[in-house]
Amino acid sequence: MKPVIFGLSGLVMTAEERAFFADADPAGYIVFGRNIETREQLRALTDSIRELHGRDDVLILIDQEGGRVARMGPPHWPAYPAGAKFDALYDVAPASAIEAMRANAEAIALDLHEVGINVDCLPLLDVSQAETTPAIGDRALGNDPMRVAALGRATLDGLRRGGVEGVVKHMPGHGRAVVDSHMELPHVDADAEALEIDIAPFRTLSDAPMAMTAHIVYRVWDDARPATQSPTVIDEIIRGQIGFDGLLMSDDLDMKALQGDVPTRALKSVEAGCDIALNCWGRMDEMQGIAELLPDIGHAAKVRLDKALQYIQPGAAIERRAACLAKRDELLALA
Repeated sequence: MKPVIFGLSGLVMTAEERAFFADADPAGYIVFGRNIETREQLRALTDSIRELHGRDDVLILIDQEGGRVARMGPPHWPAYPAGAKFDALYDVAPASAIEAMRANAEAIALDLHEVGINVDCLPLLDVSQAETTPAIGDRALGNDPMRVAALGRATLDGLRRGGVEGVVKHMPGHGRAVVDSHMELPHVDADAEALEIDIAPFRTLSDAPMAMTAHIVYRVWDDARPATQSPTVIDEIIRGQIGFDGLLMSDDLDMKALQGDVPTRALKSVEAGCDIALNCWGRMDEMQGIAELLPDIGHAAKVRLDKALQYIQPGAAIERRAACLAKRDELLALA
């Protein structure tokens, strides 16, 4: 098995992809809008992945946050609110905000479970600042670490109720970035004391089975390398100070914050301590290069992967979604 999550090119798995994936045996897959048309089509695609590997517990990821980041949407699926909606409710009624978030996440999970997706790249635990890049913006759960952690925990709980596991991101915190890491490399100049605010929600939720790194340079920890490719940040901050011992994956390798060709980016990430490299775009030449360059998954990473898979349990029937949405909307109306 290769320590990588791959994307697919279209609505069905091509013959070339099928042959390549069978040989490379990636740790999982991620689906995007280009892979999604209808419920029936998407379920057939995810079924084909499981059939190829001969097992039901293959990681199949999606970015289904709500708001601006939603790969599944109307008319086939409901539109979900961004994190800022729950942050606003928390100002009025914290307990109601937590319950609304839990119901919202369960409804999302029921959508995903129905079409064979078992991992959602959610929640964001990035503590927002006045200068936070709009790339995070209303996706964030607030500017108070305790609030972010509480809403993040509710998200993980709701997803799990619906048969889906979450991925906390972007460790060790994207809130101080003032530029979009999709487009350029952010640098954070805050000192270690200030960054305690950023890592606090991740420390509170350090028992999460999966997490995603940030493509950000934190000068006080490593002034040369982004967290994704920094052995110092991964070992001393993520594994050490935060205490996270779950499956750690990189953010998307194609983002312009990283330098070099994509296979080299993948290798640097894994060598730095990421258990899994995330390659989203389904470009065959890049995927082949990654498979050739990466070693097989290491023992510690495989143990973490197997443990994360054990958390994924069957969810409730899709019919429960209406009740979840009704509860969420009733509570959000309080704000």
